Amino acid sequence: MYKWLEKNTIVEFPVRIVMEATGVYHQKFACFIIEKGCNISIVLPNKISNYMRTLDTKTVTDKTCSEAITRFGLERKLEDWNKPDDTYRSLQQLTRERDQIVNERTVCKNRLHAEESEAFPNEGSIRRINELIKFLNKQEQEIKQEIAIILNENPAIKEQVKRISTIPGMGELTATIILAETNGFELIRSKKQLTSYAGMDIKEKQSGTSVKGKPRLSKKGNRHIRKAMHLPSLSAVKYNPIHKDLYARLVAKHGIKMKGLVAVQRKLLELSFILWKNKINYNPEYEKEKRAVQNDKPSLKLA
Repeated sequence: MYKWLEKNTIVEFPVRIVMEATGVYHQKFACFIIEKGCNISIVLPNKISNYMRTLDTKTVTDKTCSEAITRFGLERKLEDWNKPDDTYRSLQQLTRERDQIVNERTVCKNRLHAEESEAFPNEGSIRRINELIKFLNKQEQEIKQEIAIILNENPAIKEQVKRISTIPGMGELTATIILAETNGFELIRSKKQLTSYAGMDIKEKQSGTSVKGKPRLSKKGNRHIRKAMHLPSLSAVKYNPIHKDLYARLVAKHGIKMKGLVAVQRKLLELSFILWKNKINYNPEYEKEKRAVQNDKPSLKLA
């Protein structure tokens, strides 16, 4: 493909390649293109699909999809995609591997519980499941040790992890996952962009008086970040008065506990970005001081 590209391009004009994200399979080609000095932009598949619906395309083939991606790249101003930092890429691989191991261990524990609850449990099956659980525990510990080694070899990243970990409920592993999945917040410019990247932004469908859908999470984003924020939100609701009040207020208003937890998750994620951006530690008195300043401001009254 690169030979075809060299043959059919004019040197005086810069070339930008636009491609869909296809899991991890697009990364090798994208890195190859960057090494050749070309600009490349990677677009989420749902954006291309939604764009194709606006065109007069009735058939979906490789050719029509390529034409749609080309038109999308010509019409939109797209950001350049850059190779992820080697350290963050290694951390991302390790944290995702750990997540898979934790999922496998949960399946094994469920199998063990089911086997032990049978009327006539098989001792051999129980022994093998216990051995598998021990093996998975060992693998998880090895991954944690590798993560610790990488952080110790990169003091700047380790300092960022410790800074984010000052937020009540946020552990070093969660902070590492956030930094790894965002490549150190490289392309994040605002809190809104971060929540959208994680799929924690709200989508709402409303038209006139007849169509009024309930606001929902888009969930069109990085699922690893969303999953990593669940347990910290439970801890924050339990031990942090500010997040506890936020959770209680939303549950009292909507009657849905998950809405309160998601709001806390979004708040924790935004806080992590703020601490990283301003290079400060979490201050539990900040919200109280902010409210005190707002209450001291004189209110404006219309004559």
